[in-house]
Amino acid sequence: MAAANLFDRVIDLADASVERYDPASLKWMWGEALYTYALDLLDNELGEDRYQSFNCAWLDAHIEKGYRVDQSDTMAPGLTAYAMLRKTREARYQNVVDRVTRYLKTADRVLDYMPNHLGTSPEGRLYPKSVWVDSVMMYGVYASWYGREAGDEAIYDFARRQPELFAKYLQDPEDKLFYHCYWAKAGHTYPRNKVFWGRGNGWVIAGLPMALEHFRHDSPERAHAIEILQETSAALLPYQRDDGFFETVFNRPGKTYIESSATALIASGWMQGVAEGYLDKRYLEPGLRAFEAVVNSLEMKDGLLSMPLISAPTIAIQLIPYLGYKYTPRGNDWTYGLASLFFAGINYRKLEQRGLLS
Repeated sequence: MAAANLFDRVIDLADASVERYDPASLKWMWGEALYTYALDLLDNELGEDRYQSFNCAWLDAHIEKGYRVDQSDTMAPGLTAYAMLRKTREARYQNVVDRVTRYLKTADRVLDYMPNHLGTSPEGRLYPKSVWVDSVMMYGVYASWYGREAGDEAIYDFARRQPELFAKYLQDPEDKLFYHCYWAKAGHTYPRNKVFWGRGNGWVIAGLPMALEHFRHDSPERAHAIEILQETSAALLPYQRDDGFFETVFNRPGKTYIESSATALIASGWMQGVAEGYLDKRYLEPGLRAFEAVVNSLEMKDGLLSMPLISAPTIAIQLIPYLGYKYTPRGNDWTYGLASLFFAGINYRKLEQRGLLS
């Protein structure tokens, strides 16, 4: 597919998704947060307000009926609220941003400077207190963006500490890949054996460059975050399949299944990493191949363009984590999967605009 057509295909998917979904019916949760935030980034890329009314309608529906901010997954909508606040200056979005920021400042820390991923939510009563690799994206990107831009030094300080802490608790010291969780009381990663979840490592590869956009260039934490991105990318590279995809448990090739959200996240991070100079050019071809693999997998469903092969929301199930990953079903158009490909599309355009695709 021609270069311009790849990005156009991503926009076609975004247009199809807003036709498919009623914004008021979408949940107040991490997947929908990333999806609407990614739509806003596409608007910025296009220089349009094509998706702004959709995003405002989603926020307004939840502001009217009430929403919770009690864990990393329910504070992630702060990304969209802050984006809409910057564009509309509406007080109702400021209220959401203030509530999200207050949560980050006051949430109990379970490890060093890190909050329990499930916070004080009802879901949190059913799972050990823990930090999750998902939070690299769920609160890491918001904290770096808001903290730096709003001049909130407490939040910025929180943000710049996080990459090192995620690596300290979740990165395997030998393999340099990330585990899904670290259980605070037990004092170990979970899974305990070397089972590496694709989307989890995708959060790292895509999320770190997004946070790095807002780190001060002279900060030592920035340099360390780049090192983490580089060593995780090097560890991940051998697991890319010939067809460009990654599998949902990628270090057990052929035992699970190809997964498009993980593949799109890794594509996004590698393309942004090369464009920004965090990664050398050996990641350009693998990043492009991953992006093209996912774009070329798009299909028609119910008369609209659709993204397949996205695994359902996934937790590290107690006692049987590997089987939990292996048998999590895949479906079409999970919101976080769409967001992953939108992120990748934006970074593909960045490469194109910087003359790195020739």
